[in-house]
Amino acid sequence: MRYDLDDLRLFLHIVAEGSITAGARRMHLSLPSASARVRSFEHHAGVALLIRGRRGVRPTPAGTALARHARDVLDRTARLESAVASYARPPTAPLTLLGGGSAMHHLVPRALVSFLRAHPDVDVTASESRTPRTVRLLADGEADLGVVLDTEARDCGLAMEPLCDDSLVVIGQSGGILAGRAAVAYSEIAEHPLVGLDTGSSLRRSIEKHLGPHAPAVRYRTTVAHLPTLVSLAAAGVGLAVVPRRAIAPGRPLDVCELQDPWSRRTHLLAWGEKARTSSTATAALAEHLRRAAVSGPEGGTGVPAM
Repeated sequence: MRYDLDDLRLFLHIVAEGSITAGARRMHLSLPSASARVRSFEHHAGVALLIRGRRGVRPTPAGTALARHARDVLDRTARLESAVASYARPPTAPLTLLGGGSAMHHLVPRALVSFLRAHPDVDVTASESRTPRTVRLLADGEADLGVVLDTEARDCGLAMEPLCDDSLVVIGQSGGILAGRAAVAYSEIAEHPLVGLDTGSSLRRSIEKHLGPHAPAVRYRTTVAHLPTLVSLAAAGVGLAVVPRRAIAPGRPLDVCELQDPWSRRTHLLAWGEKARTSSTATAALAEHLRRAAVSGPEGGTGVPAM
């Protein structure tokens, strides 16, 4: 049997998402087209690859084996294409990846580690950038990929796909004033001492933008440059902090409370630059590593829920 690489990619997306609809969206395919590809794939394989249920799909034992080997095939293919493509472009022209402070905390580093190990001939320039600036640079062809927020990148005209949840929560010392609380409004949080990120950080600016001119007065006991430091200060009881849920390491002794404010619910999107449409397959490979990093987040999440 001859295997089509796009079919393998589609199958891996479906398995990762647990949904044919979500897998089709990642491949920019319609649901009927994706379903037909899967049925044809199973027909030629001569064995069922997916178990279909009311809440999505899951791989059969044969599908699990196929997925494992498909990842190896696609990784090796990407390495081959990347090695050849490296001769067609100047070695001083790295891929450009942009992302906000939240994305740069866990998502981008995890993707870069796996991508750079797998593609020793491809270099990447990764820079922190707020969503409005990232969208502008992508549209101008000055960047290849960007991780942006859905709340700030609507109707920008770029090709985008969902990566993972990036909702904000409030954290505090275990057993502190958040103990026993499931959700709280930011206006109530603002009545307590806070610790926050520096005023120039993308997360701080995003919060202040959504709060608007009538934001409650806040007392910051201190501001810091990095999310890990902010989480440590909150855990030590210095003050409450608003952070992305994905910034909290599993098992960290903290009280975590949902924010009731609608602006706290955010999604990371993977956005493609104008020049990425004609760039080498290295860009597509980097995008795939970002997807994998999003699925295997620090908190053990599974990315954006399947629809």
